[in-house]
Amino acid sequence: MASLYIIATPIGNLDDITLRAAATLRMVDVVACEDTRRTLKLLSALDIKKPLMSCRAENEGAAAKRICELLAGGKEVAYASDAGTPALSDPGSLLVREVRSAGFAVCPIPGVSAFATIVSVAGVRDKTVTFEGFLSPKPGKRRRRLQELLEREEAFVLYESPFRILKLLGDLSDLSPDRAIVIGREMTKVYEEYRIDTAQGHIAELQQRNKVVGEFTVLVSGNKMA
Repeated sequence: MASLYIIATPIGNLDDITLRAAATLRMVDVVACEDTRRTLKLLSALDIKKPLMSCRAENEGAAAKRICELLAGGKEVAYASDAGTPALSDPGSLLVREVRSAGFAVCPIPGVSAFATIVSVAGVRDKTVTFEGFLSPKPGKRRRRLQELLEREEAFVLYESPFRILKLLGDLSDLSPDRAIVIGREMTKVYEEYRIDTAQGHIAELQQRNKVVGEFTVLVSGNKMA
């Protein structure tokens, strides 16, 4: 019986692809992906040519049905989101549920995730780390959720765009000014950067720059800045 392979892909540096992920991409008949352009770039770097099909948040249900049809026809299918591990703030969960409900095996091909990457270099003392991903862009809703997370006094990880990072840090500075916060920017890419500071310390640093660029991963510790 054919299987669906959920493949973790690099978050920046293409050399972070695992040997198993590359071998699986070579083996399957079809590669479903969140963004065909991003996945084509990865496949080209690996010298792999496969049919691609779109499976993004907007069409995940319809794509899942098509993938089940391919599996029923004996085709092996891989799924990759834009970067990192599918279903971690990316599509994939609905696809997995539909495929498993249809009676087909789902096989994880583990690898990179921004969540695991930031935890590995944070150097904080937290035993429990919650993955939250992207918060609501609505100020009131974002602030309420931050308050809930902070009240646990445990670490949590957020993803944020360069357009809202200062607003996020502003809320954190108001709600818990002493917390240690680790920021990873452009992780694994040419200009990757990691800093640990209070929210206000990060704000001061970013405001000195001409422009805030790059995707941010933010780990908020449950402990105060030492």
